Amino acid sequence: MRSVSVSIDVPQTPEQVYDFLDVMAHHERFTNHYLTGWSYSGPDRGIGSCASVTATLGGKKTDVTIEVVKADPPRCIVERNVSAGGRRLAHGTYTVEPLRTGGSHVAFTYTWVRAPLSERLLAPVVRATMRRANRTVMRRLATELVRHLSAAES
Repeated sequence: MRSVSVSIDVPQTPEQVYDFLDVMAHHERFTNHYLTGWSYSGPDRGIGSCASVTATLGGKKTDVTIEVVKADPPRCIVERNVSAGGRRLAHGTYTVEPLRTGGSHVAFTYTWVRAPLSERLLAPVVRATMRRANRTVMRRLATELVRHLSAAES
């Protein structure tokens, strides 16, 4: 299946965005509209940081394990996602690029390595559902970055 990418421009520096995204527990704050029941293992941040969640999309629930497998501060974080009883393997990649006018361009790409047959057969619907959910993720990320940095300054 082809990957799904979404992005947003935010006023924070790449270092500020990366520092926020690097903490696995922060992801709950901007993805909990479809990822719930968060539990964490491994380090709080960086490679090896893990979360177990329940994803609810398209009327279906599935358990997902998310693990950071690559980190290139302050530009890139790659997560490995395993779900559907191991039948789905995907990578979620956050990239953070500086904007010439200040701030950052934040992109998230979800790439399927392997997917259950039902998802492959319904690929256009599955991709549209993921794109819609992850557009919401980007808007919520922008809001949470402002909250996080405001709280840090207080």
